Amino acid sequence: MDLDVQGPRVELPAGDIARQFDLEAFEAAQLHHEPYDWVVVPGFVRSQTLAAINADYPAINGPTAFMIDQLECGPPFTAMVEQLRSDEFAERISAKFGLDVAGLPRTISVRRFAESSDGNIHTDSTTKVITVLIYFNDQWTQSGGRLRVLRSGTDMNNYAAEVTPTGGTLLAFRRSENSWHGFPPCTGERRSLQMQYALPKRVERGSIHKGSIRKHIRRALRFLR
Repeated sequence: MDLDVQGPRVELPAGDIARQFDLEAFEAAQLHHEPYDWVVVPGFVRSQTLAAINADYPAINGPTAFMIDQLECGPPFTAMVEQLRSDEFAERISAKFGLDVAGLPRTISVRRFAESSDGNIHTDSTTKVITVLIYFNDQWTQSGGRLRVLRSGTDMNNYAAEVTPTGGTLLAFRRSENSWHGFPPCTGERRSLQMQYALPKRVERGSIHKGSIRKHIRRALRFLR
């Protein structure tokens, strides 16, 4: 369902990360380990923040994901992005997953529309460590479009959880060889943000010394042991 973006502008409350996000709900949310590590936090974005964001959502035309630096974002959206990229939130993600992501780069992309070809099953690229998704629609009535935590790379109906893309819900998961996810087809406005904690591109391209690569990976994975 399309969202009404007209009407009075809603001002984002000033303050720190706790005024934008429900950190208590994040801390209390269970980390699931089947079929891979994932956590869902309904209402993670607080209602007043969500209203401000939806009243000032980036002007995106068509079913394409844009890197945040390519978009013109108003103060509410910019403030939210700054908090998501913050070291404080990285520390909370690290504690939740038992995996140190504090030193990893954080990339953010934003979408507004979906088309019927979206949602194919995939695991994310091997350079990604943790993926964070946040959904902004006020409501969702379509049968498709709900992201599924999948047990299979071939069966969309074999899933451990299904996440409705509404209400500031957060889904975060650890990328692995079996971190299959996707959603049944849908069309129309499906507002979402995706942030990745990923290995630096210089590691991906092999342009730094192998010892430095090993040092970085040891730091990123030190909590695994």
